[in-house]
Amino acid sequence: MATKQQIPVDDLTEAQAREELSRLASLLAAANEAYHTNDAPDIDDAEYDALKQRNLAIETRFPGLKRGDSPTDQVGAPLAEGFSKVAHSVRMMSLANAFSADEIADFDRAIRRYLGLPDDAALTFTAEPKIDGLSLSLRYENGVLVTAATRGDGAVGENVTANARTIDDIPETLQGAPDLLEVRGEVYMSHDDFAALNDRQEARGAKRFANPRNAAAGSLRQLDAEITRARPLKFFAYAWGELSEPLAASQKAAIDRLATLGFSINTLTRRCNGPAEMLAHYNWIEGQRATLGYDIDGVVYKVDDLALQARLGFRSTTPRWAIAHKFPAELAWTRLESIDIQVGRTGALSPVARLAPVTVGGVVVSNATLHNEDYISGRDSTGTPIRDGKDIRVGDWVQVYRAGDVIPKIADVDLDRRPEDSTPFAFPEICPECGSDAIREEGDAVRRCTGGMACPAQAVEKMKHFVSRAAFDIEGLGAKQVEQFHLDGWIDEPADIFTLRERYGAGMQQLKNRDGWGEKSAANLFDAIDEKRKIPLGRLLFSLGIRHVGEVVSNDLARHYLSWGALLNAVDAAQPAALRYRRAEQAVECERKIAAEQGRRARIKETREACWAEDPPLPPDARAAWDDLIGIDGIGETVAVSLVTSFGQETERASIDRLVRQLDIQDAAPPDTAGSPVAGQTVVFTGTLEKMTRAEAKARAEALGAKVSGSVSKKTDILIAGPGAGSKEIKARELGITVMNEDAWLELIGA
Repeated sequence: MATKQQIPVDDLTEAQAREELSRLASLLAAANEAYHTNDAPDIDDAEYDALKQRNLAIETRFPGLKRGDSPTDQVGAPLAEGFSKVAHSVRMMSLANAFSADEIADFDRAIRRYLGLPDDAALTFTAEPKIDGLSLSLRYENGVLVTAATRGDGAVGENVTANARTIDDIPETLQGAPDLLEVRGEVYMSHDDFAALNDRQEARGAKRFANPRNAAAGSLRQLDAEITRARPLKFFAYAWGELSEPLAASQKAAIDRLATLGFSINTLTRRCNGPAEMLAHYNWIEGQRATLGYDIDGVVYKVDDLALQARLGFRSTTPRWAIAHKFPAELAWTRLESIDIQVGRTGALSPVARLAPVTVGGVVVSNATLHNEDYISGRDSTGTPIRDGKDIRVGDWVQVYRAGDVIPKIADVDLDRRPEDSTPFAFPEICPECGSDAIREEGDAVRRCTGGMACPAQAVEKMKHFVSRAAFDIEGLGAKQVEQFHLDGWIDEPADIFTLRERYGAGMQQLKNRDGWGEKSAANLFDAIDEKRKIPLGRLLFSLGIRHVGEVVSNDLARHYLSWGALLNAVDAAQPAALRYRRAEQAVECERKIAAEQGRRARIKETREACWAEDPPLPPDARAAWDDLIGIDGIGETVAVSLVTSFGQETERASIDRLVRQLDIQDAAPPDTAGSPVAGQTVVFTGTLEKMTRAEAKARAEALGAKVSGSVSKKTDILIAGPGAGSKEIKARELGITVMNEDAWLELIGA
C-alpha cells in the first residue's frame, strides 16, 4: 500500500482532520477486507496498528469529527459471499493493544483502580502466545459439534461448519462437557506444513500463499470442504462464549478443562503474579519465537479470576480484563534537525522533533513527539533524572519507532555521534505565538501560555473547537472559515459568531465579495448560524473547550445538573472550595518535597485537613457543592478544578456570558428510570463497600436515576453505610435519613 508523509495530529486543522479521518476510514476498511474477508493483507501489522492509533488520536482531539463508520468501533470486516451467516450469542471481541512495559504496568494499575484493589493485593494473570491465525467459534450442544463460525464483524460470522469438521484438532463429540459449550480459538498452519503446501501449489502451477496466516484463513473459508480437508490446518482453543455452566473458576483452569475435553491448548500459557512476571514470560516467549514452528505476533494477558473478569466487563469493542502485548516494530536512525514548539487550544506548549526524513516500517517519518520539556532534558524541574528522559539535543542521531503510535517516538539517542558543540535545548518560558509568560503549575509536566483568548493560537483553536461537529457544527462555518474570519478581525470569540448579521447586515458586503461567496451563500451562513442558537446543554459545555471537559464529561455534567442555571449555580457555589482544594494540594506537595529532602514521613493528612479548616471558613454551601461536583461518576478533582477555574476567570466568564446571551440552551432530559426504586433520590455511600468498589456503586446508582453525593445534607434520601462509617452515619441518623447496609441496598435495587 502506498504511504505518504503524515502531518502530526497536533498540527492538523479541523478540515485536515476530517479529510484524514475519511482517508483512514477507507484505508482501514480496505485493510480489514483484505485481511478478514479476502485473506490477503496488503499492509503489515505494525502499519495497520499505526493507522488505527492515528485514527483514534484524531478522534480524541476532534471528537466531533468521529464518523459513523469509525474504525475505532469496528471488529473484523464484512462477510464474504458464499457462506451463510451465524449470529454470535456472545459477541466476539477484539483486544486492546500494548507496545511497552509501561503500558502493561498501566494495564495492571487500571484494573486495580477499577476493582479497588491495593497495590500489594494479589492479582494473577495468564500470559499466552498471541497466535497469528483466524478466529473460530465452535458451538457444542449435548457434546456434539453443531456450528462453527468465523468472527466476521464480531456480531455475525460465516458458517464454516463443514470445513471445521475436517480439522483433526477439532473434536466432533465431547465427553463430560457442559450441555451448551461454545469454544473459541485460532485456526493456524505450522511453518513446516505451510512450506509443504506452497511446494504443492508451485508444482501444480497454482499461486503461492504469502504467509501461514493467509494460507490458514484461505483454507478454512473454502466453499468446497474437500479442499479444506487437503490443507494441514490446526486449532488452538483459548477461550469460550456461551456456556450452560462454568468451566472453572479461573482462566487457566478453564483452559486446562478444555484440554481434558480433547482440545489442543497452547502449553506455553502461564499464570503470572503481576507485571514483572508477565514481562518475563513475554521476553521468554519472544526468545522462543523463531523456534515455535508457528507464527505469533505478541503475548495476550488476561485476568485469571473469572469472577473479576465478570466485574471488569467490556468496553465497546474490547474487554477490560485482557490486553495484547505486541512485539516491537521496525526501528530506524536519523538526525534531529530542529525542535519546534506548538501552542494548543489549552495553551500547552508542545515540542515536536523535526527529523531528516527516514523510512520506518514502510512509512516516511519526518516528525516525532517529544512530550514535554522534562522528557527532552531527561530531568524534572528539581533536576532529578526521570524515567524515559533522554537529554535530546538538536543535531543528535536518534532512533525512531512507530509500533502502533500515531506520531513516531524516539527510542534512543546515540551519544557517541553527538556533535562536540552540542548544547542542551532551552525550553521557552515565553509563548512563541503571543509573547505571554508560559508557566508550569505545581505538579503539571506541561508549560502553558497564560495569554488565554489574547493568544492567537489559543483563540483560533478554541473557536475551531467551538464549531466542530460535536459542538455547534454550523453549516458553512468550519475551521478554515473561522481561521480566516479571525484573521480579518471579524470574530475574536464565540459570541462574535452570533452577532455577525447584526454587525455586518444581511448582505455582509465584505463576505459576499470574497472568492467563493455570494449574497446567497452569505445569507445561508447567517441562517445556519441562527439555526444553531438552540443548543443542548451537553453540546454547549463541550463547545467551550475547557481543559479536561470532553464530550463524555460534558454530557455527564448535563445529565447531573439538567439545566444551565443549575450548573452555573453549582459551579459558582463551588468556587471557594475549589480554591481551598488547590491550596491544600499545593501545601501537600510542598510537604512531600520537604519530607523527601529531610528523609522523614510527610504529614499529608494533617496538612490537607489544616488547609481545609483554615480561616476564613468556607461558605456553608461551598463544600456541599464541591462534594456534589466531584461525586459525579467520572468527574474527579482534576476535572472539577478545571471547570470551576474556567468559569471563575473574569475574562473567560465574561466571554461565556456574552455567548450565552445569544443562545437558547436546551435542558438535558432526565434519565428514563421507570420502575426504578431509587429514581430521583439522593444517595451517599460511606465506609468500606465489600461487594463492589465505590466507582461501581456510583455507576449503578446513577444508572437507576439516583443522584450520588459525597456529603450528607437535608436533601439526602439514603445513606449506604459500610464498615468504618463514621460522622456521615451519625449525621444521617440525626437528620432522620434512611440508613442501610450494602446488602440491603443491593436488595433494594435488585442487584
